[in-house]
Amino acid sequence: MSFFLFSATETIACTSAIFTGKVTADGRPLLWKHRDTGEDNNRVEFFKGEKYSFTGLVNSPDKGGIVWIGTNETGFSIMNTASYNLKDDDVKEMDMEGDLMYKALAVCSSLEDFEKFLNNLPRPMRVEANFGVIDAKGGAAYYETNNTGFVKVDANDPAIAPQGYLVYTNFSYTGRYNEGMGYIRQQNALDIVSRESMFSQITPHWIFNKLSRSFYHSFMGTDLTSPESSPERFTGWVLDQDYIPRRSSTASVAIQGVKPGENPEMTIMWTVLGYPPAGVAVPVLLKAGAPSVLVKNTRSDNAPACDMALALKYKTFSNKRGSGQRYMNFNLIYNSNRTGYMQELAPAEHYIETLFKEPIERWRRDGLNVNELLQYYKDADDAVSSAYLSLTAGR
Repeated sequence: MSFFLFSATETIACTSAIFTGKVTADGRPLLWKHRDTGEDNNRVEFFKGEKYSFTGLVNSPDKGGIVWIGTNETGFSIMNTASYNLKDDDVKEMDMEGDLMYKALAVCSSLEDFEKFLNNLPRPMRVEANFGVIDAKGGAAYYETNNTGFVKVDANDPAIAPQGYLVYTNFSYTGRYNEGMGYIRQQNALDIVSRESMFSQITPHWIFNKLSRSFYHSFMGTDLTSPESSPERFTGWVLDQDYIPRRSSTASVAIQGVKPGENPEMTIMWTVLGYPPAGVAVPVLLKAGAPSVLVKNTRSDNAPACDMALALKYKTFSNKRGSGQRYMNFNLIYNSNRTGYMQELAPAEHYIETLFKEPIERWRRDGLNVNELLQYYKDADDAVSSAYLSLTAGR
């Protein structure tokens, strides 16, 4: 029964998107999940599956068998968002989404494989979710899935996604109308993407900076980073409600796929752990494992990058009395003096992005050099650790 207790933490909420190559800066698809859950500690872990090796985002306390977003050696990548308007039965034991994705990564290499996988699963499947999937053949789709079946929503179908992308939160289009959650968060993301996608500038780092670190609120028409809406004029404290990043946000992952015909080993899982407004994006290429800041450290089950981001997150949400935990001290995240967490960590993230830009292009052309990649991982580890040390030393 402990499995269900662990996995139920995923059912809080997430924001996600599939961007096909039509709308990205380099023509490669992107699979994005901004994770919200009750387990703050996340890390990256490597697995040897039944058919394929894969890497994924896991809860640090978990002992294997559960993944919340991941990619395998064939370039098959999957994530989910919980849905709250698809379940149409009285099945009690649910929340097997992480288990399902772990098993799919172990045996699937394409959307077609995943559809066969779903069709062959025993019923009830014990899930209520939107599964987002991309593969190395150009496939990209969401699967709105409940205990008895699924509906495919194809991101490559111009009748369904005329602009080349789909955004999902915590409801399904084929589910019960006006039920579910995440309508405002979805509109936040849609508003932001619609303003930018026509310029074909969507990259993993665009996703992190424009979506996972956005404090735009579509319903209220405000943006906390703008002078007009800044809480800095008052106490700096604001209600944490319906932004994409929230107190429950624990990671943001953008999996950058490959173009058809490219080597799937160049699928890259860009990962921000802990709390995206106080985190740093680091790349993961399956063939060389992951940078040490993203994996279990020698002292605990937690990843160092997650621990460092969480320390800043807990300062942001420091009021524990009564309903105080609903409020965040936004001045710590962003301010006019440019001493907010997002602002001070940005140079480190930009350095890592720049560090990997040339070798990634070269590896795509000439083949991955694992020994070289491991040295770049070490440089990224040092950059992340130094950035947090510098930030905390000055406070």
